[in-house]
Order: sequence, then C-alpha cells, then structure tokens
Amino acid sequence: MAEQNPFLAPEGNAGQGGGSFDPAGRSVEAGRGLEWLKQGWQLFTKNPGIWIAVSVILIVIAVVLSLVPVVGNLALNFLMPVFAGGILLGCKSLAADGDFGIDTLFAGFKQNTTQLILVGVFYLVGVIAITVIVFLIGGGAAVTGGLMGRGPGVGVAIGGFIVAMLVMLALLVPLLMAVWFAPALVVFRDVAPLDAMKTSFSACLKNIVPFIVYGVILFVLYVIALIPFGLGMLIMLPVTMGSVYASYAEIFE
Repeated sequence: MAEQNPFLAPEGNAGQGGGSFDPAGRSVEAGRGLEWLKQGWQLFTKNPGIWIAVSVILIVIAVVLSLVPVVGNLALNFLMPVFAGGILLGCKSLAADGDFGIDTLFAGFKQNTTQLILVGVFYLVGVIAITVIVFLIGGGAAVTGGLMGRGPGVGVAIGGFIVAMLVMLALLVPLLMAVWFAPALVVFRDVAPLDAMKTSFSACLKNIVPFIVYGVILFVLYVIALIPFGLGMLIMLPVTMGSVYASYAEIFE
C-alpha cells in the first residue's frame, strides 16, 4: 500500500473544490498511528512559541469558563469544536509553510461557526444520554443492593457500579470517534455537523487498529507530560492537534 503524505494540505472546502478528498475515508496501515504523532511534533517545532501561547490561552479560557456554574460548562462544550476548527486551519497553513499566529485559535469564529457549535451541541447531547444511562444502571444496582441489605447487597452494588463504568466506556469511545474528525470535515469540506460525525465515526472504525496504536502511545505521552507539574501539556496539546490534522489529511485528503 502506497504511503500517503499526512502533510498534503486540504485544498479549501467542498464549495472551493480541489484536493483528492475521499468522503468515506481511506484505510491506512497500523503503524500510521505513530507517524501521526511524529507529524504533529514536526508541526509543533515549526513555530513552538506560538503553539505554546495558543495552548496557554486555550487552557485559561477553559479554566475560566469551567468556574462559571452550568453556563460556563455549556459554553465550553459548545466552543471547543470552534477552537479546534481554528487550530486545524492553522495546522493546514503551517503544513504549507504559511502563517500561524495567535489569532489562529479564533479562526473558527470566522468560518462555519454555527456548524462547529452544533458539533459541540450534539456531543453534549451524547454525553448527557450516556450519563443518564450510567446513572440508571448504577443507581438501580445501588437501590437493589440497599434492599437486599448488607453482604449480598454490597456485592450487587459494586457489581452494578462496575457494569455502569464499562457501559460508560463502551458508549463514550464511539462518541469520541464521532467527534474526532468532525471539526476538520466541517471547516475543510463544509460537511453538515451530523454527517461529519457519522463520517468521523465510520473512518475511525475503519482504522481502528492504527487508532489503538495511536491511543496507547498518546496515553503514555500524556502521563509523562503531567509529571512535571503538568507543564508538558503545553507541548502535548499542540502535538495532539497536529496529529489530528495529520490523521485527517492522510485518511480523507
């Protein structure tokens, strides 16, 4: 299988044409998961100062919004795909040796903003649905265990909790798969939010092995990044976003 170039920058959106866009997404080899991270690192090293500044600003925005009860968390969920869209546009420019500035973080507010926000809305709906299901399973087991009394009741409650956590994981992974490529499909190809999420899920499922490799390596890197007072996150966030762009460009473009 011929190797695709992850740095082949998408040529605009669907309305502008260009590129070799594959709307279904291509299947790639397992080892490409590691290559995406390498490409993400290369994008970071092209302009590390701006990348770190963008990361700091994004972290500050996230912390400030999370401190606002209810409304802040809602806004954070709705806006994260918008910020992601802007950063991905910046990755495209950087991959082509173009401009990459702090304003990149806010580029999503100038292009396909409503569609990007809707990705966040649909993601939040999914999270709420998963939370309700997990609560019903865990809560039902707790009530049943309470009625049974000590001894067997404790076992039932613990078993219910374990099942609830497994169900949460089983449902959360597909949801994350659905949003992985969604912002990129929206900003680069003007795909409708729900269609973008369906396509993202399908593409991730088609490439489940390289994504497992990618996920394991990424998990290890994030653990390491958290050790020095979390300062490694200022590098891992840019590398992750760069790797998202690299995986999108290889699979779709």
